[in-house]
Amino acid sequence: MRNPKHTRSITGQPDTTLPRYPLDRVYACLRGSFSACLLGGVALLAATPHAHAAPPASVENGRYLARAADCEVCHTAEGGTPYAGGRAFSLPGIGVMYAPNITPDKTAGIGTWTDQQFVDAVRKGVSPHWKHLYPAMPYPAYARMSEAQVRDIRAYLATLPVSPQKTPENAIKFPFSIRGLMVFWNMLNGPAASYADDPGKPADWNRGRYLVEGPGHCADCHTPRTATFGLDGKRALGGNVVNGWRAYNLTSDKQSGLGAWSDQDLAQYLATGHADGHGTAAGDMADVVGHSLRYLSAPDIHAMVVYLRSIPPLHTAEDTVERTTPPAGDATLPQTTRGARLYASACAGCHMPDGTGRQSSFGTITGARSLGADNGRNLVQILVQGSGMQTTTGVQIMPHFAGGGLSERDLADIASFVMTHFTTATPHNMEQAVHDAKEAK
Repeated sequence: MRNPKHTRSITGQPDTTLPRYPLDRVYACLRGSFSACLLGGVALLAATPHAHAAPPASVENGRYLARAADCEVCHTAEGGTPYAGGRAFSLPGIGVMYAPNITPDKTAGIGTWTDQQFVDAVRKGVSPHWKHLYPAMPYPAYARMSEAQVRDIRAYLATLPVSPQKTPENAIKFPFSIRGLMVFWNMLNGPAASYADDPGKPADWNRGRYLVEGPGHCADCHTPRTATFGLDGKRALGGNVVNGWRAYNLTSDKQSGLGAWSDQDLAQYLATGHADGHGTAAGDMADVVGHSLRYLSAPDIHAMVVYLRSIPPLHTAEDTVERTTPPAGDATLPQTTRGARLYASACAGCHMPDGTGRQSSFGTITGARSLGADNGRNLVQILVQGSGMQTTTGVQIMPHFAGGGLSERDLADIASFVMTHFTTATPHNMEQAVHDAKEAK
C-alpha cells in the first residue's frame, strides 16, 4: 500500500489523506455531441524544488479524471465495450465521425502510443504522425488540465482490458475531410491552456472553474457555435442544440438559466441527475450524470455550483418556460382531448396526473424545463428516443414511444397536452416536430 504521505491530490498538491475515491458525473456534459472525451495521462509533479524526474503515475487519480472528463461515454458505442470506440457523432453539414478505440490494444487502440503522444492528442488535438483531431474531441477544454494530470489518465487507461475493435472510417464531407485545415481552426479557436488560480477568488470558485471549463467541458454542449464551429464566447453557457436535444442555459439568469435554483437543488441535480421541481436529466445529460458527475466528490460538486453561480446572466427565449401546478388525483386529469386521454393511458401510471411521480423520485416531472421550453424539443426527443441513466440504485429508464401502436399524431398530441397541462407554453406544429425527431434518430 502506498504511503499516504506521498499521495497527490487531483489539484496536483500533496495530500496527507488517503486517495480520494469518487462517489458511486453526471457530466454532463455534457455531450452530446461535442462532449466527446478521448484520452488521458500520468501523475502530478512532486512539489519539491529539487525534483526533476516525473513521479510515478497515479492510476486512481487518472480514474477520477477520466470520469470527470466523461471519456467513457464518448468512446463507447451503444451496447459496446467500454472505451473501445465506435460511437458515431453526426455533425450537420459536416458528416459523421466516430470516436476511436482508446483501450491499450496495440493495433486498434493506443497501446503503442508514448505518454507524450497521448498528452499532445488530449491537450493539443494532435495524435501520432501529426494527425489532427476534429473538435468533436474537446481538446481545447482538456488543455486546461496539466500534462501530469493527462498522464495520470493514460496510466488509468493502460489498466483497462484491451479490445481489438477497429474504429469505423469517418464520413466527412469535403473540404472538412482535409485534416490539415485544423491548423487554421486551432489558430482561431484554441486550444486554450491551463491557467493559474485567480488569487482574487476563493479556492472553491477556482476549483469549479477548472472542472467546468476543463475536464467537464460543459461549454462544448451548452455554448452556441460560431460560423467556424468554435465556441461563441459572447454567449458562453447560454444554451445550445446538440444531437437534437436542447442543452439548457447554465448562466445565472433567473428565467432561462440557473438563477432561480437553490444551491442544494443544483448540487443534487449534478450529483444524481434529479432535483424535485426541476425534473430528471435525459438524453446526453443523463449520460454525463451517469458516467461522470455522479462519481465526483461532494466538494467538487459544490465547487461547480459556486462557479456556475458566478456566470453573468444571459437570457435565452428558447430556455424560458412558465410552469403551472396541476391538481392532484386521477379524477382531476382532463379527458377532453386525445392528448389527455393518451397521457392518462400511457404516461400517468408512472408520472401521475399532477406529475409528482410514482414509486421513484426520478419519475417526478413537475417543474421540468423540458415540459415546455423550446417548443417542447426535449419532451419530443424523450417520447421518440427514450432515455436511460445510470444511478446508484440501478438504471432509471424512460422508454420511448415511437412505434408500439402510437402514431406520430399520437405522440404529438401527448406532447401538446403535457406542454399545456404543466406549463403555459403554446405548442406549434408538434406533429412535424415528432416526424423530424424520428427521421434524425
